[in-house]
Amino acid sequence: MTTTTVRIWVYDGVLASGVESSIDIFSVANTLIRESSASSDGRHKDFAWSVESLDGRSVRSASGRIVPVDRSIDGHAPTDAVLLAAPYVGDMKPFMERKGEIAALVDALRRQYARGAVVASYCTGNYLLAEAGLLDARPATTHWSKIQEFARRYPSVQLRAQELIAEQDGIISGGSVTSYVNLALRLVAKFSGSAIADATAKMMLIDTTRVSQASYVSLSPDDRHGDALVARAQRRMEAMVQQTVQLAGLAADLSVSERTLHRRFKQALGMGPLDYLQTLRIELTKRLLEQSDMTIDQICARVGYADTSSFRILFRRKTGLSPREYQARFRGSVPGATGP
Repeated sequence: MTTTTVRIWVYDGVLASGVESSIDIFSVANTLIRESSASSDGRHKDFAWSVESLDGRSVRSASGRIVPVDRSIDGHAPTDAVLLAAPYVGDMKPFMERKGEIAALVDALRRQYARGAVVASYCTGNYLLAEAGLLDARPATTHWSKIQEFARRYPSVQLRAQELIAEQDGIISGGSVTSYVNLALRLVAKFSGSAIADATAKMMLIDTTRVSQASYVSLSPDDRHGDALVARAQRRMEAMVQQTVQLAGLAADLSVSERTLHRRFKQALGMGPLDYLQTLRIELTKRLLEQSDMTIDQICARVGYADTSSFRILFRRKTGLSPREYQARFRGSVPGATGP
């Protein structure tokens, strides 16, 4: 039986569960591989792993717990895969200011990828893959709350915010926090086959039907962009959400050209003004589904849509769920409500 080596790279501030859960998945997979190999030709690859930090010392997780480390990170050490743990931080700016540490991690990631290792990370760990240039012109995802910030910082990345896992050319990118479970299973499937991965998921009661994080995503753009013109336009659109908004009229009200308004929105928010209005209406709908007893027809009228059927289609495309499914998941059934 051959062995798949996975190096799990850690540093201060990671989630301990992202490390230990991945190891548990590899361990359960090994048990199933050995059982399978006893009655087959032994083609499945067993897993061996090591937890590594830059200096070879234990690190402190986001919760303050100590994560034991086996050895130091080496960009030249033979391995089949590198699994980079993600920092759990609300604000990425202080983390990204750890420049020496990040430079060392980025260099090691590049070296391992160049020598043929599969490189994987999830959540905010994708910032480091992007810093290394490994996500340039490739699909990637990240934590849903970081979508706009990530898109502004790394414009050459093909960001697929709704996807739970994105993969291309030996780079695997996972979405929000607990996508580390799906990421570890993807590595099991990649090196030991989908049958072992499926059996591991069943043994550990992991829901593998979870393929999108769209329904959890807050589509509201970040309002910390610093563009006064865009901020004024946002306030006007928020006040006019029930009305038909024409770009020409909005631009005239703000004393700028349509072209200027569109360009400033794209620069500040990564989307045009009419896309912003659509996003605003979807977010308001989500809030009303979570908090009110309004029917879908009433909600459509409240957010400025006359065609309920078209709005249902739009809502599903944006969130991955119908309005009724969204309400059931995030609020529960509403007594007396006649929803979608």
